Amino acid sequence: MKSSNLGYPRIGKNREWKKALEAFWAGTIDEASLVQQMEQIRHQNLLRQQEKGVELIPVGDFTYYDHMLDMAVMFGMVPKRYEYEGGPVSLATYFAMARGSKEAVAGEMTKWFNTNYHYIVPEFGERQPAITENKPLQAYLEAKEKFGIIGKPVMVGPYTFVKLSKGYEKNEFENIVDQLVPLYIEVLRELELHGVEWVQIDEPAFVLDVSEHDRAIIKRIYAQIGQALPHLQCMLQTYFEAVDWYEELVSLPVKGIGLDFVHGEKRNLANLKRHGFSADKILAAGIIDGRNIWRASIEEKWELVKEISEIVPLEKLWLQPSSSLLHVPVTVEAEIDLPEEVMPALAFSDEKLEEVQLLVQGFRYGKYVISKEIAQNEADLLKLALSPARNRQEVKNALRQIAAAKSERSVPYLERREIQQNTWKLPLLPTTTIGSFPQTAEVRQARQQFKKGNWTVEQYDAFIQAQIKEWIEIQEELGLDVLVHGEFERTDMVEYFGEKLDGFLFTKNGWVQSYGSRCVKPPIIYGDVEFVAPMTVKESVYAKSLTAQPMKGMLTGPATILNWSFSRVDISRQEVCEQIALALRKEVEALEEAGILMIQVDEPALREGLPLKKEEQAAYLEWAVRAFRLATSTVAPSTQIHTHMCYCEFHDFMDVISELDADVISIETSRSHGELVSVFETGTYDKGIGLGVYDIHSPRVPAVSEMEDMVARGVQVLPPDQFWINPDCGLKTRGREETVQSLRNMVAATKAIRSRLTAQ
Repeated sequence: MKSSNLGYPRIGKNREWKKALEAFWAGTIDEASLVQQMEQIRHQNLLRQQEKGVELIPVGDFTYYDHMLDMAVMFGMVPKRYEYEGGPVSLATYFAMARGSKEAVAGEMTKWFNTNYHYIVPEFGERQPAITENKPLQAYLEAKEKFGIIGKPVMVGPYTFVKLSKGYEKNEFENIVDQLVPLYIEVLRELELHGVEWVQIDEPAFVLDVSEHDRAIIKRIYAQIGQALPHLQCMLQTYFEAVDWYEELVSLPVKGIGLDFVHGEKRNLANLKRHGFSADKILAAGIIDGRNIWRASIEEKWELVKEISEIVPLEKLWLQPSSSLLHVPVTVEAEIDLPEEVMPALAFSDEKLEEVQLLVQGFRYGKYVISKEIAQNEADLLKLALSPARNRQEVKNALRQIAAAKSERSVPYLERREIQQNTWKLPLLPTTTIGSFPQTAEVRQARQQFKKGNWTVEQYDAFIQAQIKEWIEIQEELGLDVLVHGEFERTDMVEYFGEKLDGFLFTKNGWVQSYGSRCVKPPIIYGDVEFVAPMTVKESVYAKSLTAQPMKGMLTGPATILNWSFSRVDISRQEVCEQIALALRKEVEALEEAGILMIQVDEPALREGLPLKKEEQAAYLEWAVRAFRLATSTVAPSTQIHTHMCYCEFHDFMDVISELDADVISIETSRSHGELVSVFETGTYDKGIGLGVYDIHSPRVPAVSEMEDMVARGVQVLPPDQFWINPDCGLKTRGREETVQSLRNMVAATKAIRSRLTAQ
């Protein structure tokens, strides 16, 4: 038996990766310094895995931005707008694809399966794919030459890579795959020639609904690779779920198959028992959860591995995490201030590798070797289970009454719409923002001063009020129709609410990568969630006192708080979501009572929690939608409920969005280059829609004409009085000057379209 890992966090123990990137983008370090710092972080990551005893260490999983973007540039897939002339792709072009430039918009960005990691969507175009450089080989040689590590090069497989790309018609999929397979073979041949022992080919798209036609394509892909490279040892790695076509999968001509025995445990184990496993293959068993931060029950994992070993001999087994560890923080070493029952129950990346190694040692040398560790592990998990935080009777009583709880507005939407139009008297195409404004170094410093106790509550409140006042004045000067207070008091849209609710914990250094250099520190839901006191009323009421314009209150929705937290696993996700919804309902009611009669309850991660298996999606959507309605349904008809969702994958999701029964939903349309609007060309939607007309993830300021084109297309497919105009997401990460200019252009574009419409 061997220990393996699929991928390691890129960001460094103290987010050195993020700091290096942002220093380079700000111009405070040059490219040579960036390359040197990235090399140091990459080396530290390799050495930490080596120290933890990992025998099959992944190489090539490190990136300067995103692994899918790396694959695209390795194959020369650089869209025309970046004026690429061939050969190795420069860092300037690489980052332009990721972040945009003055001349060209960034590539589309969307979620990596059902995680909170975002990847840059590769674009096929007129340029024929060609190898620019063999990145996996470079990573392999570096690890071998510098540290003697015989690494396991990692690459995204051809089926998944093309499935997750864009720029081709559906009927062209097979031809696109056929173009890429020879390039994969060339990359793999070079790896073999340099003595690579194992290559990890990631094919997570295998766990989706794969048609018989696609299965035939997959068989041909791996038959070609196997025929060209009969001696190369390929570990075909799946994760995030089970593969439904198991018998065909395990018969593919590769030397190993990786299966997820956490998120796909029941199906994968059942398939293994029913159909067996190929005697000539290695099974890489993902037994430690790569996506959550709780320690495993070593006793339970021992029994699971024993069941697996009844079919697959121990010498044919690798034990590993269920997926890449980029979805969890690096180490618990810095976490010294957590409750005593929680700390021993946590496992970040390094601790998960220790769990893998512990099990490998037990199976190599006998269970008695790890008996003390097993006993301590069971005691630690029991202590957490008995914690008072997990046994709040009032929360459990509220949940028991949830079946009778109201989850519908008192008046249907069309009647509410008329009431709200009479109440607000907004112009055609009202302009607004999603909620947050730039959090400058000054804002972050003030927050730190307050947290460290260097500032009093009065000092901090005065600072926040000054920020709110300044941005109310800016919004009024820009001519926005509906204002927001700016969220300067909030570090993060989930963390802020978790800090105000019972049942949440916060780490000191529990950072994970979300997109690019953007790192988040997800809260930990460890106990029953309960409302304590109003969380947003003070700032919203103050902002409202400064203007005659309508003011939106800003909350984060229950499904997003759940999906962007590390949630407890002793009760169902549905139960946790309902607890959050009932707590948020009290906040919504407090805002309404305080006179805030536009309330935005954001659900950018609603779709993110969608199970990958279609047969499980309806149940999730039913309880996630109900949770949103539980939180928002008790307000008066004149109170307008807004929500916001990120990214463009809504083509088959509009019915669900309508079921939320929000009065206005704002949706991203910029990074998808307006593709979402095509949904309305073939379908209908009767509620308000906020068009996200410019990309806030890029520092570029969009031209007025770009946004005019986006709005013009929208009003061609639905009545203009349904649309609101806004950026595609919050503006927290942006600079002040670019924000003001972008919003100024947005208002100008809206006024131009308004003039055209009223002149007709």
